[in-house]
Amino acid sequence: MSTSPHEQEDELAGTEQPFVSHLIELRDRLIKAIIAIGIVAAVLAVWPGPGALYDILAAPLVTHLPKGATLIATSVISPFMVPLKILLMAAFLIALPVVLWQVWAFVAPGLYSHEKKLVLPLVVSSTILFFLGVAFCYFFVFGQVFSFIQGFAPKSITAAPDIEAYLSFVLTMFIAFGCAFEVPIAVIVLARMGVVSIEKLKEFRGYFIVLAFIIAAVITPPDVVSQLALAIPMCLLYEVGIWAAQIFIKHTKAPDEEGEAAKP
Repeated sequence: MSTSPHEQEDELAGTEQPFVSHLIELRDRLIKAIIAIGIVAAVLAVWPGPGALYDILAAPLVTHLPKGATLIATSVISPFMVPLKILLMAAFLIALPVVLWQVWAFVAPGLYSHEKKLVLPLVVSSTILFFLGVAFCYFFVFGQVFSFIQGFAPKSITAAPDIEAYLSFVLTMFIAFGCAFEVPIAVIVLARMGVVSIEKLKEFRGYFIVLAFIIAAVITPPDVVSQLALAIPMCLLYEVGIWAAQIFIKHTKAPDEEGEAAKP
């Protein structure tokens, strides 16, 4: 049965306006997120300042350098660009809750109630876990790693790390530990989506331990301390993920899933 051009126009009527309104809302949300990052960056630029932020970031390394040794800049613009990059990175991390809230406010109206129960806790918990991974890396891992490395350095060598190389190393380690602490979220999502069952996750435990040590050996520096500091938390968090997935699946079922579960 053919459809007349007039009927096709009626079917498409009104679809353009909602799409445009969604784009406008997305633009507004992005602007709000950028403004939040900009405000935080402006505050940090005034206090404590880009230079002080770099000093804070470099403190774990400077503490373990030989007496009189300092970090160096091998590029003309490095003393300006590196602190600026750290300022923007710190501003983004501090404003991350606002950014994620804007994302949530844009997505939430299109979700069902059971989907909101699924997404919001994952967004909040993944953010907290990422910050915990970064904090664990900065306050514990860096001190142990730099102490271990300096213990092997010959007395005839004067360490003078480049600030850009140090920033690259720090960002790599922050991302590695931040992502490693997301293991429970990955386990929960895989189990909730039905990709793997809880029983399969438990059976995979031994393989995951081997995988965690392989990942730690590839990502971290070639020292035992940082590898153990990454692999062991990953293994523990995998167990936490299995435990949390069982609770999460129970409390985020769709209405039809609850109805089927209630049937004899």
